[in-house]
Amino acid sequence: DPQGRFSIDPQFGIIRSKKQLDHETQSVVVLTVQSQLGNSPVYSSTQVNISVIDINDNPPVFLTKSDKVTISHTQPPGTAVYIAHAEDKDSGLNGAIKYSIASKQPNTFSIDPSLGVVNLTRTVFADKQQEYTLHIAAEDCGSPPLTSSLDSLAAKIVILDINDNSPSFTSSPLSYVMEDVEVGFLAHRIIAKDPDEGRNGQVTYHILSGNENKGFVLDKITGLLSTARLLDREIQERYSLTVMALDDGSPALSATQVLTIIVLDVNDETPIFLKQLYETAVHENQDPGEFVIKVEAVDRDAGLNSLLRYEILPGAGYEKFKMNSDSGELVTTASLDRETQEVFSIKGNCEISMSACKMGSENGSTAQLYLTVLDENDHNPLFAKTQYQISVREDLEEGSAILDLFASDKDDGLNGEVTYSLVDDTFGAFAIDSVTGSIVTTKALDRETKSQYTFRAVASDCSTHLPRSTTVMTVLIQDVNDNVPKFEQIYYKASVWEGQSPKTDIIQVFATDLDSGLNGETEYSILSGNEDATFLIDSARGILATNTVLDHENTSSYRETASSHCLVLLASDRGTPSLNSTATVLITVLDVNDNPPVFSSLEYHIHVKESIPVGSHVTEVSANDCDAGTNAEITYAMISGNDRGHFRLDEKTGAVDLMKMLDYEDTMKFTLIIQAT
Repeated sequence: DPQGRFSIDPQFGIIRSKKQLDHETQSVVVLTVQSQLGNSPVYSSTQVNISVIDINDNPPVFLTKSDKVTISHTQPPGTAVYIAHAEDKDSGLNGAIKYSIASKQPNTFSIDPSLGVVNLTRTVFADKQQEYTLHIAAEDCGSPPLTSSLDSLAAKIVILDINDNSPSFTSSPLSYVMEDVEVGFLAHRIIAKDPDEGRNGQVTYHILSGNENKGFVLDKITGLLSTARLLDREIQERYSLTVMALDDGSPALSATQVLTIIVLDVNDETPIFLKQLYETAVHENQDPGEFVIKVEAVDRDAGLNSLLRYEILPGAGYEKFKMNSDSGELVTTASLDRETQEVFSIKGNCEISMSACKMGSENGSTAQLYLTVLDENDHNPLFAKTQYQISVREDLEEGSAILDLFASDKDDGLNGEVTYSLVDDTFGAFAIDSVTGSIVTTKALDRETKSQYTFRAVASDCSTHLPRSTTVMTVLIQDVNDNVPKFEQIYYKASVWEGQSPKTDIIQVFATDLDSGLNGETEYSILSGNEDATFLIDSARGILATNTVLDHENTSSYRETASSHCLVLLASDRGTPSLNSTATVLITVLDVNDNPPVFSSLEYHIHVKESIPVGSHVTEVSANDCDAGTNAEITYAMISGNDRGHFRLDEKTGAVDLMKMLDYEDTMKFTLIIQAT
């Protein structure tokens, strides 16, 4: 008892507890008690076993306070969806746990009180509720029982959706659009709803039919239907588009709708200007909003159809003016420059095309305005051309001048001094002299790396408010023969049957040259190894062919270790000077069975004793075939002289063995005819 939980009466031996005991910490205590008589050194001892009886002092405890599971909303009743688990330190009935659902829920789930298994009690297919939170309590079986009500488990059960709903259209199946709308006009918005969740409820839109003339385009994500070309009611006044709404489920579900689009007509009565020609003048460089002139037109229609609007028709420089659509007053929208805007000047006058249209109509009449822009000193530099194209050789030295640009400025003094610059990336290849306008190379050029450069040069004067002049430079790099033709392989292997007629194709080789024109055209030839003119090559196509009839037995290879038998091919371009490269070819002449076997001797004379035993080796014949491979494999056969079967011939080795006893008195001589094939 090192903790001092017990005491003993030294006279009567009564053991008492001094501290509170805990069954869960130690359920059995073993004490050793010693007795001694007076001061005698003799003593005795005994062992006292004390069992600490459990009381229900520990409530059940869940290992986690919350948990989450997901189930499909198609699960049948009785499906186990979750297992709750709590622990109780007590023992026996005090530690036995019963589970229950403490939270209110619409009889969707039940729990096994002993095992803690949560089961589905009904289908949740039609439920709108996507998740349930069950508060699960644990209670022991002690007396009185203890519960985890203040420390319950919150189990969240999430119902997963499946794609069981098709999209349904909510937008109108009818739309109206004016025939004069521009391309890209929003004609209708198609809307379809899908009650499924996530991707199962994501809808895309598609046109199935009715749009064969490509009059409309449908954004598959937003459902926005826009015009893809100009409409004309007189050609087609009604479109019937079959549209489909498709969800993103697997498998995907869809719905279709026939959308009718009616093209509305516009009133096309033409208004007429009071004058067909207007003339006026305005100073250049005036602030935007300067009054120019007021024009007037009349329309014979009445009511809304006679309400007119005025506008400037597109043309050169029209963006510098603004027409009051109601009153017909024309004002400037930018400061004018007489020298720059020469497109306005006809014999010193400026011409603007104007139109008067009825409200809601594009049909109208036009009038001309001759506007004279009164001059002020406001010239800016101008290049002679808006673009230049030059060609230079790729071997041009660094620092070489390729073009001198010049821009003129009609102003005098500092206003007429022009500086030049480049505004685009030239990849470090060019620079411009800011004073002279000379464009020079700043590095070596390579046509095979970049064959064309396009960049802009700018001419500016000292003015801070006048625009700059820009020209586009296009530099074409001319090819120089600086690339060697390269074979696809430096070593080729090929074969050809012996006995083929001359001009038989063997192999085609290819070489490429990165240069262009004649510099990139490749010619083929045999450089060495063809001293007997056994082969020839097509100089243009690189096809190597025989020039004579080949014999395998005389020459088996035209590329052996000896250099005199190497076929070295040369690929040369047609540049000046010409560049070339080489490749080697090993040509193997394949054997044809064109040689018969030949015996080492036409006759064999063999002498044997009549007493030699059966099975003895008599002799061996041998033939040779100049062919190779299977063509040289020889088979021997005895075609006559062995009618009584005295001898046996091995068809592979040519060995002749004795098969019957010989009798000199019967037959003194055998003549065997043996054939080799």
